[in-house]
Amino acid sequence: MKARSSFLIVANRLPVDRVVGADGAAAWRRSPGGLVTAIAPVMQRREGAWLGWHGAPGEEVKPFDHDGMHLVPVPLSAAEVELYYEGFSNATIWPLYHDVVATPIYSRVLWDAYRAVNDRFARAAAEVADENAVVWIQDYQLQLVPAMLRKLRPDLRIGFFLHIPFPPVELFWQLPWRREIVEGLLGADLVGFQRPGGAANFVRLCRRLLGLQHHRNEVELDGRRIRAEAFPISVDFSELDTLVREPSIVARAKEIRSELGEPEHMLLGVDRLDYTKGIGQRLKAFSELLADGAVKPGEAVFVQIATPSRERVEEYRRLRNSIELQVGRINGEHSQLGHQPVQYLHQSYNRRELAALYFAADVMVVTPLRDGMNLVAKEYIACRHDLRGSLVLSEFAGAADELKQAFSVNPYDVEGMKRAMLTAMRATPHELSRRMRSMRRRVATYNVDRWAGEFLAALEGG
Repeated sequence: MKARSSFLIVANRLPVDRVVGADGAAAWRRSPGGLVTAIAPVMQRREGAWLGWHGAPGEEVKPFDHDGMHLVPVPLSAAEVELYYEGFSNATIWPLYHDVVATPIYSRVLWDAYRAVNDRFARAAAEVADENAVVWIQDYQLQLVPAMLRKLRPDLRIGFFLHIPFPPVELFWQLPWRREIVEGLLGADLVGFQRPGGAANFVRLCRRLLGLQHHRNEVELDGRRIRAEAFPISVDFSELDTLVREPSIVARAKEIRSELGEPEHMLLGVDRLDYTKGIGQRLKAFSELLADGAVKPGEAVFVQIATPSRERVEEYRRLRNSIELQVGRINGEHSQLGHQPVQYLHQSYNRRELAALYFAADVMVVTPLRDGMNLVAKEYIACRHDLRGSLVLSEFAGAADELKQAFSVNPYDVEGMKRAMLTAMRATPHELSRRMRSMRRRVATYNVDRWAGEFLAALEGG
C-alpha cells in the first residue's frame, strides 16, 4: 500500500475501465467522460490518490497505479450496484435534481443501501488521507460522505462538488431524507455547484430546513463556516484544440461528410441516452422541418450519437425503445434512395472520433431539458478553430450561462427549436465566425485547469 495521500479524490468510479486485449490479457485504460477528463490532469500534477469503485461487482481489487495516478478501489456487491447506484442515486436523486423530468422512486431499501455505501467510502477515505489532507468528494452518489468523513477525520480539509443541478427548495422538499442529505453536504468546508442558482438553492434550504444562520453564501454550523459557491466546470481546451488540428482528424472529418453523402448541412447530437438530454424533442423539431418542407430532402443529415447508459434501469430501456421508434418513423417517412435524414448510433466513441465528428458538423444541437453543465457544448467549441459551425444550446444547460453567442432554445418549445435550427443552418460565415470567436475565447479562458484551480484555491484558502 502506498503511503497516505495529502490530496485525495473520492468519486463513485475510478477513472479507469478494465479492457481485455486480443491475447486475453486484462489491462486498464483511462475512462471517457466529463468527470475523468476534468480531474485526471489535476490528479497527475498533484500525485494524489483517487478512491472509487472499479466497475466489477463482487470483486475486491488491491490499490494500484495507472497513468500517473494512485487508485484505491472500493468494492461494491451486485446488490449494492442495483440498490445504491441504479436505485437511490439514479432512480431517486437523478430525476429529483433534474426537475422531476421522470418520477423519482422513494424507497427505504434504496436509502439504506445508499447510506451504507456512503459510509464505506467515508471509512476508506479516512484510511487513505494523510494528516490535514485535502479531500475532494465528487457528485450526487456520495452526498453523505462529507459529514461521515468529518466525524472520522476532523483534521481534513473537505470539499464537495455537485456535477448535476441542485433543485429548488420546493422540489427538494419531496425527499423523505432531505435533512440527512443536507447535513451530509454540510460536512464539507466548501460545497461547489455548477450555477449560482444551485448554490442559492442550497443556502436557502439550510435556512428553511435546519434554521441555520447564513451570510451571503456562507452557512454557520457548529462553529464552522461552510461556503456554497458556483464553479462552472469546463474542458481541456488546449488538448482538444491541438487534437482537432491533426491531419488524420481533419481527414476523418472530410471522410465522415463523404460517408453521409456530402450534405449541405450536418447536424450533430452527442449525448448519453438519458431522458434529461432532450433527444426526442430535437428529433421531433428536425422531423417537422422535413415535413414542413423548410429543409429539403437530401439537404441536411442529423447524426445522433446516443451512448449506452444505465440499461438495466427500466426508465432507460423505455427511452431507448421510444427513440429508436422515433428515428425509424422519421427515416421511413423522409428517406430517399441512398439518403437517410437521421443517422442514429447507439454506441460509444473515443475522443479522436468525437473530435472528427465535431469538426465535421455544421450545427451542434445540445438541448437538455436540464443539465448541470453539458461539456459536449464546450468540447464542440474547443474543436472549432476554423471559426465555423454553430451551436444550438438549451437555456436549461449550465453552459448557457457562459456561451451567450449560441443559438439559445427552450427544448420544450418545438417551434422555437425549429427556428433556431434553421437560423443556425442559414447563418452567414461572418455571423458564425463572430459567434464562435466569442465562445472560444470564453472556453479557452475558463478551461478545466481554471475550474479545478479556483475550487481548490477556495477550499485550501479557507
